Amino acid sequence: MTWVKVCGLTTHEDVAVAVDAGADAIGFVNIETSPRYVPLERAAALAQGVPIHTMLLTMDAEPGPTLEFLEGSGIDGVQPYGRLASDLAAAALARGYLVLNPQRAALGLDFSVIPGIPLLDTQSDRALGGTGRVFDWEIAKSLSGRFVMAGGLGPDNVAAAVATIAPWGVDASSRLERAPGHKDPGMVAAFIQKAKQT
Repeated sequence: MTWVKVCGLTTHEDVAVAVDAGADAIGFVNIETSPRYVPLERAAALAQGVPIHTMLLTMDAEPGPTLEFLEGSGIDGVQPYGRLASDLAAAALARGYLVLNPQRAALGLDFSVIPGIPLLDTQSDRALGGTGRVFDWEIAKSLSGRFVMAGGLGPDNVAAAVATIAPWGVDASSRLERAPGHKDPGMVAAFIQKAKQT
C-alpha cells in the first residue's frame, strides 16, 4: 500500500483532517519564504500527540540545533533543503530519524548515493516545492529503488501516478488547499483514499 504524506500543515484542524483521513505522515514547513511557513514552536505544538509520522521541512538548517529541536519536540524526521541539506540528512539518519531527501526530477538520478528516502519533485527556479506543477513522469519510470513522488499531485491524478509509476510513497501540498496554508478536508481525504486504493 502506498505511503502518503500531506505537507504544509499550519493548523490543528488540518492535522486532524490528515490523520483521520489515513495519512501516514504530515509535514510542517519551517521555511520563511513559504506561504505555509510555521515557526519551530508552532511546529512542535502541531506535532504533539500526533499518531503518525511528523516531518520538519528546513532551509539551510544547522544539524546540531535541528537535531536538538527534533528530540525536544518529538517530531519524527526532516526534509532538508539548502546548502546544509546533505549534512543534516546524514546527521539525522545517524540518529535514527526519518529523512526525506528532496531531489529535482531529472534523468540519471542514482538513488543509491542519496541518504534517506529520495523525494522526487518538479524542477523550479522559483520554489523549492509546492509549485502544483507535474514533472514528466517518464523520468520516474526510468528510476529504480524506493522513492516518494511529489510535484503537482492531487485527487485528480494521484491514482494514475501510483498506477503508472508505483512509487513507494506520494506527497502533496498545494493542490490540497482552498488557500495557501489551509487544506481542503474533502481534497485531503480524496487524495489519500485514491493513493491507497490504487
